[in-house]
Amino acid sequence: MYMPLEGGYEGRFLRRLRTAGYRAVTVTARGLGDLDRYLNGTHGVRPPHLGKKNVGRESAAGPVYFIPPILSCQLGELDAKSKGVVLWIIEGQVLSTQELAYLNGLPLRDGRIKVVVEMGGARAFSWKSLSTLL
Repeated sequence: MYMPLEGGYEGRFLRRLRTAGYRAVTVTARGLGDLDRYLNGTHGVRPPHLGKKNVGRESAAGPVYFIPPILSCQLGELDAKSKGVVLWIIEGQVLSTQELAYLNGLPLRDGRIKVVVEMGGARAFSWKSLSTLL
């Protein structure tokens, strides 16, 4: 998706998706790491240490907190009236071709998942299939 940088389009599209029966999950592409683990598996996160260290009790990099998978949890919480989950990724221009190929295959694995990737700005709204970007 390409849309004007001044904003406003995202909110309108997300509102329309919600009224159509979809649940929207918005994430940024920066710092995602391994997409499969982040979206479908439990993954570890280390918060910033802010200059404080626990000497002798934990690793030098700090404690690891485990976060549940985002898409799997959202799909598990869907009610009978919902059509599915829309994964909306902003700043998608930082994703590699391999990561875009993985996102392109997500709806093929589970039909309840839809993927929207914002690939940059444009003068007017335009949409391209992920498969054309690969």
